[in-house]
Amino acid sequence: MNPLLKLFKKFEPSKDNKLAHTAYDAFFTFAFAPNETTHGGTHIKDGMDLKRLMVHVVIGLQLCYLFGTWNIGHQHFLALGEHTGLLDAMHLKIFYGLMKLLPLFIVSNVIGLGIEFWYAAKRGHSVEEGYLVTGALIPLIMPPDLPLWILAVAIAFAVIIGKEAFGGTGMNIWNIALLTRVFIFFAYPTTISGDEVWISGIEKIDASYFGTEYGFMYGLADGLFGLLGLSTFGAGGAPVIDAYTGATPLALAYQGGWEAVTAQYSVGDMIWGTIPGSIGETSKVFVVLGMIFLMVTRVADWRIIVSLILGAATMGMILNAWGATPFMDVPWYHHFTIGSLLFAAAFMATDPVTASATGTGKWVYGFMIGMLGIIIRVMNPAYPEGWMLAILFMNMFAPLIDHYVLEANVSRRARRAAAKA
Repeated sequence: MNPLLKLFKKFEPSKDNKLAHTAYDAFFTFAFAPNETTHGGTHIKDGMDLKRLMVHVVIGLQLCYLFGTWNIGHQHFLALGEHTGLLDAMHLKIFYGLMKLLPLFIVSNVIGLGIEFWYAAKRGHSVEEGYLVTGALIPLIMPPDLPLWILAVAIAFAVIIGKEAFGGTGMNIWNIALLTRVFIFFAYPTTISGDEVWISGIEKIDASYFGTEYGFMYGLADGLFGLLGLSTFGAGGAPVIDAYTGATPLALAYQGGWEAVTAQYSVGDMIWGTIPGSIGETSKVFVVLGMIFLMVTRVADWRIIVSLILGAATMGMILNAWGATPFMDVPWYHHFTIGSLLFAAAFMATDPVTASATGTGKWVYGFMIGMLGIIIRVMNPAYPEGWMLAILFMNMFAPLIDHYVLEANVSRRARRAAAKA
């Protein structure tokens, strides 16, 4: 027996202690590959268990995490008119981003995994691994200054009502990360929509924007950076530069179409992601790299991604031809450079639990998400983005789509058999 395996077995608690054994089992199955292999129509193949499948998604998100960390700091300093160059004060921007992103990540995983551990111990089974991806996705689809207590309440709601109430991982009908976001959007809309929420550390006081003062951790960082001869945060409290706006490209498109967007952001800014927005979705380059990784490793089904893109492009062209509002005139191909379309296609719509399972069903499912997402984005200004609602809506219809696909297959085979007879 492997010496490391022996060491793990030595510390195995009694199964009578359900919570301790649940925790042990979670770490044990994460550390060691399973002996069993799967067969048949499951989405897990060979010796890759669910944990390792989920870890691939987390790996695909890492470039989004790295860029998002830097962009939090970059957008903050842009608002203050300091260190405006992309490479200026990289240490300050990354440190500032970490101080904003880490609490979101910690709360996301502590609350979500804590609930999963409790339910696993109560039911007497192993910890279900689906939250590995959910816990990594949630921070990336949030604004950087979201109050942590709101995030905790939203996660508890999504995991308990949207997942455990249905029986746990593999039984939920909605994407849990998106359910967390939609809960915040409807319960606490001012914390996740509008121009102000996407720039971290900026408060609105008497109709003017001001940078908030830095706290204890930034003082410690300043001591270290000062010793190294690097620039420091300082006391903070600096006013935001005149005429600064935290508007995202989507908000600008609502207001004045594509001209309003390009008056403030270049296409390069939107592709590389040096714009305000949800933490992980701004850089289309890194999102696409993560998308390619998931398709190459066959973790994400390419049919859903391709069909979603085709559906979005089709509806974009239809709205371009209609042209009744400035937003409808945004070139259809630029819908891929503004907002979170590509992030939704790569990491949200491809969830194997909540998506269609049949081959034909995946094409229908993805195409409908693409069309609905663009419709909501362009024609309903109450929502800053269409993909959250489009994916959750199609999550509900995925089983129905698969049912009709299977019924069509059965009918076709029956007719074929009758013809041969």
